[in-house]
Amino acid sequence: MYIVTVEFAIRPEHATRFHAAMVANARASREVEAGCRQFDVCATPDDPAKMFLYEAYADRAAFEAHLASAHYRAFEAAVRDWVAEKTVRIYQRLDP
Repeated sequence: MYIVTVEFAIRPEHATRFHAAMVANARASREVEAGCRQFDVCATPDDPAKMFLYEAYADRAAFEAHLASAHYRAFEAAVRDWVAEKTVRIYQRLDP
């Protein structure tokens, strides 16, 4: 399993719009991408401008397909200026 985590620092004035756009992107990923196994969207309770994603894909090719999808490209273009900082980490799930 190919695991991706993403930490975001969102410009505070865009946090609400970013949350809605991210949830829509995650739902589309789960619904239309055959290789997307899990896509969790998390917000920090005391700071809505901090977000965390946990994504699981069948393999790297499935993640690359996600990055090439129309819904991801549209999301990325829409939120680009709302993001102050973004950290992506890649893992391989060993168990289960």
